[in-house]
Amino acid sequence: MTISDWIIDVALILVVIRQMREERLTAFRLLLPLGLITWVATSYLHDIPTAGNDLVLTGAFAGIGIACGVAGGLLTRVRFADGHVRVKATLGAAALWVLSMGFRLGFAVWTSHSSGETRIARFSAAHDITSAQAWVAALVLMAVSEVVVRLGIIVLRGRTLRGRTGVPATA
Repeated sequence: MTISDWIIDVALILVVIRQMREERLTAFRLLLPLGLITWVATSYLHDIPTAGNDLVLTGAFAGIGIACGVAGGLLTRVRFADGHVRVKATLGAAALWVLSMGFRLGFAVWTSHSSGETRIARFSAAHDITSAQAWVAALVLMAVSEVVVRLGIIVLRGRTLRGRTGVPATA
């Protein structure tokens, strides 16, 4: 893992920890995590292998990301106050995010050592995973799906609250 890998992982964790303080839901609050995850995707997701069980692996990890995103979005407190949608990551939402980021980070560190690399190679051979890029794609799509789904749920919940108050969406 490079220093930039560590920096981006820590930045993604800090984004949610920072959200434990209630703040207005603004474009910046949405664009920051989307920008970080876009950087990750463009840096690591060069292709999605389709041979063997690569798509099954990728789909399973993306599904886990979606489930974590749904849970994180529902565990985030969203309310309408003072004419604005306000959000606050609960302890559960932050813990889930740190756990999922920690898993991806730990997996990357583990597989960069010979014992982890050997075990992943054996597992991959036994389960018809054809390349290391399949693991990269699976982990990146897990993170992307978690971020996008979590933010999508938060935005939808905010719009629903705003709609109930009769305040136009552009306000």
